[in-house]
Amino acid sequence: MNSFADIVEKISTAVWGWPMIILLLGTHVFMTIRLRFPQLKVGKAIRLSVTRDKQSQGDVSQFGALATALAATIGTGNIVGVATAVALGGPGAVLWCWITGVFGMATKYSEGLLAVKYRVRTQDGRMLGGPMFALERGLNAKWLAIIFAVFTALAAFGIGNTVQANSISLLLNETYGVSQYVVGGILALLVLLVIVFGVKGISRVCSALVPFMALFYVIGCLVILGLNWQFLGESVRLICRSAFTARAAGGGFIGTTVLMACRFGIARGLFSNESGLGSAPIVAAAAQTRNPVRQALVSSTGTFWDTVVVCALTGLVIVSSIVAHPDIDCTQGAALTKAAFEKLPHIGPLILSVGIVTFAFSTILGWSYYGERAIEYLAGKNHKAGKVMIAVYRTLFIAAVFIGSVMSLSVVWNLADIANALMALPNLAAILLLSGVIVRETRKYLWNDKLDEDGGEETPIL
Repeated sequence: MNSFADIVEKISTAVWGWPMIILLLGTHVFMTIRLRFPQLKVGKAIRLSVTRDKQSQGDVSQFGALATALAATIGTGNIVGVATAVALGGPGAVLWCWITGVFGMATKYSEGLLAVKYRVRTQDGRMLGGPMFALERGLNAKWLAIIFAVFTALAAFGIGNTVQANSISLLLNETYGVSQYVVGGILALLVLLVIVFGVKGISRVCSALVPFMALFYVIGCLVILGLNWQFLGESVRLICRSAFTARAAGGGFIGTTVLMACRFGIARGLFSNESGLGSAPIVAAAAQTRNPVRQALVSSTGTFWDTVVVCALTGLVIVSSIVAHPDIDCTQGAALTKAAFEKLPHIGPLILSVGIVTFAFSTILGWSYYGERAIEYLAGKNHKAGKVMIAVYRTLFIAAVFIGSVMSLSVVWNLADIANALMALPNLAAILLLSGVIVRETRKYLWNDKLDEDGGEETPIL
């Protein structure tokens, strides 16, 4: 088993090495330039995200689709992942993580546009879309679409299920002494009660949960930053300076290089916001929207909230806490996060606990939808077989919630990383090869100021 774990870890390190980082970040930069910096439209995008478009085709509101995508995206990576980047790459990793989020908005925009452009309608009236349909209908590459769907279904069990359930159970066990078996049972029941209602049930829960959890966590971070206010200036300067210059060990930080700060900051940012991964477009395809560009803009705000806001706040809290308390151990991500929040007695651990529990639980809900849609795609036009496959998948998914709560997951983390990388490759191929379509749609609706126009295209029946 140790040999297997070592092999999996080596593969994970290889697939998430510099080639993948360069491919993802390169796509972000390329699409940013080709689309004339769509990040500048973030204000308009946020307004659209809270505007209902009831007369348009779709299963859920644009906000519901965004909330579901954010639920799956905002997870333990926004808290522990940022701390791990700081522990391995130094404070400069926070800036690289933030920069990755800014450029990643263009890729998330592109994914959302393709999801709506190439979505289909099932015989029972539901919208179905995502990278698999962009690959099949846009590029005539069904084999790549199948590969994407397979790895999406597998990834849902890893990063979208067991590792999140494990984070919740370990936290509640270590902090409050609650049995991991009890936590696992309750989690499995809650997930069952939500996903049995499909995308509308998941969307309703996420629409209520995501604003609460994000607001609670952001306010908590702002309180801690308020307590550390005299160290904020020094912390910001340290983050900016360390992103571009080597830093020797000392002052609570390990010795780091620019390369280390760049690598770990970019890697954590890419992994956290999922831009380019291909997961969020699956739910974007279900949105009620009159044309692909409206939903593309809404989708891009997911990366803005996830990385540009939440990850940045987490990074500032961690770095300012270390500057204020140099005795904090900076060598382990999870321990670093806990130590930083514990500097605010009673309230700090509560903020961390509520943040991790709600972030992780919402991630499970979002990824359950992604996995089911991947299974439905693999079933094709055999609708009876599809229903059976989804029922089996749901059963296994709920069982995995309980199993993940009570088992050690070091190998599963690495397997999840591999599955995510293998999802990203066909999705990035769709974005780059269909970039001309993305530009054409953007010119038609956004650059020509026709966002309120109906796309006028009939959605094909699957």
